[in-house]
Amino acid sequence: MPRSVRRLIACATAGALWAGGLGAVAVTAEVAVAAAPASALDNGLALTPPMGFNDWNSFGCNVSEQLIEQTADYLVSSGLKDDGYTYVNIDDCWQTHTRDADGRLVPDPAKFPDGIKGTADYVHSKGLKLGIYEDAGTATCAGYPGSLGHETTDAQSFADWGVDYLKYDNCNNQSDGTRADYVKRYTAMRDALKATGRPIVYSLCEWGDQNPWEWAGDVGNSWRTTGDINDSWSSMLGIAKANMPLGADSGPGHWNDPDMLEVGNGGMTDTEYRSHFSLWSIMDSPLLIGTDLRKATPETLAILGNKDVIALNQDPLGSAATVVSSSGGAYVLSKKLANGDRAVALFNSSDAAQHISTTAKAAGLPQRGSYAVRDLWSHTDYDSAGTLAATVPAHGTVLLRVSGSATAGAAALLDPALLDTGVSHAPDHIEPGKSATVDSYATNLGALPATGVGVTLNGPTGWTVKAAGATRGLLLPKGRTFSTPWKVTVPAGTKPGSYTLSGTVSYDQPLGRKQVTVPLAGSVTVEVPPPSGTSYLSDLDWVTATNGWGPVEKDESNGETAAGDGKPITIGGTVFAKGLGTNAPSTITYYLGGGCSKVTATVGVDDEKNGKGTVEFEVNADGKQVADSGVLKNSDGPKPLSAEVTGAQQVQLIVTDGGDGNDSDHADWADAQVTCS
Repeated sequence: MPRSVRRLIACATAGALWAGGLGAVAVTAEVAVAAAPASALDNGLALTPPMGFNDWNSFGCNVSEQLIEQTADYLVSSGLKDDGYTYVNIDDCWQTHTRDADGRLVPDPAKFPDGIKGTADYVHSKGLKLGIYEDAGTATCAGYPGSLGHETTDAQSFADWGVDYLKYDNCNNQSDGTRADYVKRYTAMRDALKATGRPIVYSLCEWGDQNPWEWAGDVGNSWRTTGDINDSWSSMLGIAKANMPLGADSGPGHWNDPDMLEVGNGGMTDTEYRSHFSLWSIMDSPLLIGTDLRKATPETLAILGNKDVIALNQDPLGSAATVVSSSGGAYVLSKKLANGDRAVALFNSSDAAQHISTTAKAAGLPQRGSYAVRDLWSHTDYDSAGTLAATVPAHGTVLLRVSGSATAGAAALLDPALLDTGVSHAPDHIEPGKSATVDSYATNLGALPATGVGVTLNGPTGWTVKAAGATRGLLLPKGRTFSTPWKVTVPAGTKPGSYTLSGTVSYDQPLGRKQVTVPLAGSVTVEVPPPSGTSYLSDLDWVTATNGWGPVEKDESNGETAAGDGKPITIGGTVFAKGLGTNAPSTITYYLGGGCSKVTATVGVDDEKNGKGTVEFEVNADGKQVADSGVLKNSDGPKPLSAEVTGAQQVQLIVTDGGDGNDSDHADWADAQVTCS
């Protein structure tokens, strides 16, 4: 989906008018080496990553003075202002479609009856700052007047109105595609802002097209490193991965910007939103809230207002996290802090719980006998002898602050030992109506013994989980593991998918202090083989499904947003009643159980994108590619695809973007079927 169309769709939706775990995980680095950082813009602003609010992700073009003022009120009343959220930023669609007789931008009087200046005055009266949006092109992404060729006039308007922050987009840019042109256009507005004499944070939004981290440090205070985010796990994850290698290129006054926060908008789970917020914070990204705060849940506010996590982002050293290791979807990131501490993120990007492990030394701390460790989501302090490990739930993040100072290490001996807890030895899957044995474990990572250890484990409602061994132990020495086997029975009729097993581990603090209880979690996968004969895949339950935009759809095309918003699957004028509608990149996994022989489909780019889109379809059986469509465009029409899957336990239907990004990549698996014995 193109960036301009993304904005147009969002604005149209808003009704706007338009102008035209035990041993350590084996890890290997998987990320690219970053280029040398650009120098910093010398305007004295954004010495820590900007924090605030932007209306676009939640409201699109439905922006107004009332919304901005109510958001400012809520930032104050909720305590978010005190947490550091300072900027209240207006995105696109705030102006009229024409300039005035003097060539100046005109705020829409229906949306902003007091103008931008009146709105700014109100925001300033709350002790907050106002941001605004414009574009380094002839028109904004939503079709309103752009600033290309009007930089001096527009910058002066912003200054006269009391604007404190400018987001500067890249639509309709008339560019020749060279870096020199990008530098020229963005430098022109930098110079115009400087000439006004008003301090205005300058945020470049050129989508990472020309690797701005290599040149924009002395042009802007931040720069977008990727295309637009959307409120989905796949979008957030893809952007996070692209931004991770760039930490060396940011610092005080010049920051990598992987786009605004989606926390609270409903497209991800709270576990995923905590990962989103953890990663953006540890990568020193601007923290711009993108949800309707007037309707925010307590869970959303708890994430956005986590002072321990915000402190990492706002640390004055401004040293963004680097990737210590990554393998199999398990990431370890480390961020150096001004007082010598390290922030360590154990991030699980995979679809099942994973054990992730590192050490304080690998994270960059000196060798010590004991380290003070704070879990920033549970707000609990622990002692560690050096190993930092956890079984991290699917799509989850354990975020730690670790101190290696001698004083902190000695004091930590009075804190409870850090325990590595989880579920191990789970089978690859359990079928409904059957049982399997799993083991819970608790490993003492502290410098002193843990005593009075007790373990509980539970499954989802209707499941049976019974201990098949001891659930209590008197003493757990340093480095030792307490393990308990459990018989897990899955009820008949349970749908395929990954299910969480959760429980607790309780133990006593050193010197007889109060008992500590920590969570224990793991997962098991429930899988159901297809019935005998030939079945449409859209009539079966998949194990997992990921998609570039919106959910994978059954028997309709991908509508990019909510489930069920697609159209009849249509390729080259042919309409198909059955199939799967996706948007690259996409992976759909089905369990076959070794009893199937063939997967067939008619594949192609859906007609609804008016000829746009370039994709490639692949079928993998137990990790081995067994079919490939080659790169297809809409003009290629429907293409039959057949894959031999005899004996395979799993099959994956994969769509990639054809190597040119996922603009308009609506990919259909029409009439997708599987034949089983």
